[in-house]
Amino acid sequence: MHTKILVIDDDLAITELMNLLLKTHGFEVITANTGAEGIRLVEEKRPNVVLLDLMMPDMDGWQVSKALRAFSNVPILILSAINDPGIVASVLDTGADDFLVKPVSSSVLVAHIRKIVRQTGSLDKVNLKKNSNPMAHNTQPHPS
Repeated sequence: MHTKILVIDDDLAITELMNLLLKTHGFEVITANTGAEGIRLVEEKRPNVVLLDLMMPDMDGWQVSKALRAFSNVPILILSAINDPGIVASVLDTGADDFLVKPVSSSVLVAHIRKIVRQTGSLDKVNLKKNSNPMAHNTQPHPS
């Protein structure tokens, strides 16, 4: 079974680059360029891992993480240019499983993806919680 990765980033160049990079390592890749689209795709496509940008205009990474946790246990790996321990702690407390600072080497990114899949067993289970509506949850902006 291939590891299915959903990349959520508002920068089209980043999602295209991640798509190419991850496919060369044998991953199945789905991309979304808005938080809302990413949330919908988690429910529809049931990826094994979500790679999530933190700073996006429609919904930021905190909002997306919180919305995903309301209906899914899918592992979330944050990729962000922000390198602030307080921000890292905040997003991990919101429900993300791991955090990497951009730019990150492809070998480190792939190693973290493989580690998160091993640790969570996300290839072996369905990641959606029962009786939930992902779009019904509060997704107010995270206070800065």
